[in-house]
Amino acid sequence: MVCFKKYEFLPHTADAKFTAYGKTREDAFSNAALAMFSVMVEPETVKPVVKKSLKIEAEDIESLLYDWLENLLVLLDSENFILSFVDKIVIVEIDDGYSLDAEFTGDTISDDYDLLGFVKAVTYNDMEIKEKDGVWQITVVVDR
Repeated sequence: MVCFKKYEFLPHTADAKFTAYGKTREDAFSNAALAMFSVMVEPETVKPVVKKSLKIEAEDIESLLYDWLENLLVLLDSENFILSFVDKIVIVEIDDGYSLDAEFTGDTISDDYDLLGFVKAVTYNDMEIKEKDGVWQITVVVDR
């Protein structure tokens, strides 16, 4: 069994760049969400109070990743939602692209959390999704 970290940050001049890892594509998508939120707060400190779900479709896998992360940012902006962990995520290839069905848990921003900053947007810049030696790797740059 291969052991690896969930994500790591890479050098970038102004924004935050990370690579998320997973044994499956779904694990890597989950870890990409955790990495994005770790720019703002330490996800392991976020209490699992609020359960959410999300269903999205996109024409290709990169658009699906972008929409997944962007929808999480919309929840942050509209409901002050911060992610604790992803309970379940299923990615399926469909006739006109891909679908994602996810359930995840988190909390609402409060004085209980030390905010490290905010992510303004997800970008397609340097985005990469690949499988290498049995490990899925997702690289993303987010605008801070």
